[in-house]
Amino acid sequence: MSNVIQLTFPSRRDQRAASIAALLDTFASHRRDLDDVFWMKENAEILNILECTGQTVDRDALDPYRAFYDTIETRLEFFPQYYRFLLSICLDLEAHGIGEGKGRALAQWVADQGLVDVELSDLQRAEAHRLLSRVGVSTGAAQDQINERLCQFVSRPQTFAIPNKKAAYELTHIVFYLSEYGRRDPQLSMQTQKCLKFAGTLAFLDCNWDLLAEVLVSMRYCGMTPPAEWDAAIARATRHFAVAEGDDAVRQDDYHEYLVCNWALSEAGGTSFAHRLTPGPVSFHADPERPSALREMSEQMYALNMRRSGDWHQMRDYLCDAISDASAQTLLQAEAACDGFDDFFERFARTDMRGTGEVMIA
Repeated sequence: MSNVIQLTFPSRRDQRAASIAALLDTFASHRRDLDDVFWMKENAEILNILECTGQTVDRDALDPYRAFYDTIETRLEFFPQYYRFLLSICLDLEAHGIGEGKGRALAQWVADQGLVDVELSDLQRAEAHRLLSRVGVSTGAAQDQINERLCQFVSRPQTFAIPNKKAAYELTHIVFYLSEYGRRDPQLSMQTQKCLKFAGTLAFLDCNWDLLAEVLVSMRYCGMTPPAEWDAAIARATRHFAVAEGDDAVRQDDYHEYLVCNWALSEAGGTSFAHRLTPGPVSFHADPERPSALREMSEQMYALNMRRSGDWHQMRDYLCDAISDASAQTLLQAEAACDGFDDFFERFARTDMRGTGEVMIA
């Protein structure tokens, strides 16, 4: 009689839990020193994304954070300038199952110390308000006035039809905070929706998948349906990430793009963080092949000077012939993806901004 050996394989859930645990292990223990501000930044980002996408995190996977959580009050008292990172990490750890009650105490301490008052940016005040309000603590600021100014900023499509990455990222983050990361309808205007379309179009033309992923998340938080071409681009970019482990891992990598692409994938209903990781050092590397149609377009439009037109139908054939075949294909894909592309292009051309005259340089 022969012996029957039964092979057992880990379930899909177990595999996913192991990958999430390995992901947290590398960010908590193998990329930065604990007292490095970039440690706080990276771990605030990964914990926030896992929390707002509803990822299940096993208690054991949080073990690398327990010593940090135990001493977080002392850290906040000595490093109050990093209160947003520290409070975000604390609240998300508690949301995932580590401890309870510290987050509210820390938030109240932040409010009592007036730390929000030293912020010069409405965007940073909005982030602080969102963190404190998660545990029912008021900043004492005139939040309605802050929100009104933020809404004014994201209601000018012209700003987001011109390449300006800083403004585009501020747009997405404003939507994150005003929507409480998708927990409520931010009730933003049609102009803001147009701003997101324009910012996404520029990101798509530039193959900037990091920014496009944030735009996709923002659109869904506004109740918009993003273009299928943009979702497909992020899904491809996520699949094409390479992961280096152990001695091959490096400190400077594309971790942020990896995180937000998986975030966008999750919000679209896809399977996020599907890479099988092992505990230990890991770095994330995006596909380096990403020719920028945006750069070629800008160069051609700038060279035309007074001869350029904001009429897309007039410029379409000229631009497609003047730039590389790959960039022309991306441009036509961008046109197909964005309803109202001619409106975007009219603003991108900036013909209404001419009138400064020729500047003579001696």
